Amino acid sequence: MELEIGLTHEAFKLVGQDDSAIQYDSGLVDVFSTPALVSFMEKTCMDCVDPLLDPDYCTVGIEIHVKHIKATKIGDTVRSIAKLIKIEGNVLTFEVKAYDSYGLIGEGIYKRYIIHKPTFLQKLDQ
Repeated sequence: MELEIGLTHEAFKLVGQDDSAIQYDSGLVDVFSTPALVSFMEKTCMDCVDPLLDPDYCTVGIEIHVKHIKATKIGDTVRSIAKLIKIEGNVLTFEVKAYDSYGLIGEGIYKRYIIHKPTFLQKLDQ
């Protein structure tokens, strides 16, 4: 299989105490934090395409636009669905949505860039 518009990936996560806003220092209530939501959504996008790339390649996040619409309690299960909606050279654009047991909790657009890992890491030292 190769990268193509419409490619999707779905993932599930049990929201634990480590995902809470209190744990992330991003809030003062014991609910699924925005940083944990963003991380989960971004991983869903990554897992949508990275397994299809040659072993020396992967993607890195370059742009995120997310709305965290509704709070989710600790212990609930969240589902994230990523859909590849645009390919422009090495730039991949995804639509991603997240749901808990009550409905939509977040949505956004993510952009990831395809990199050659050895070259990328070598450039960090220059």
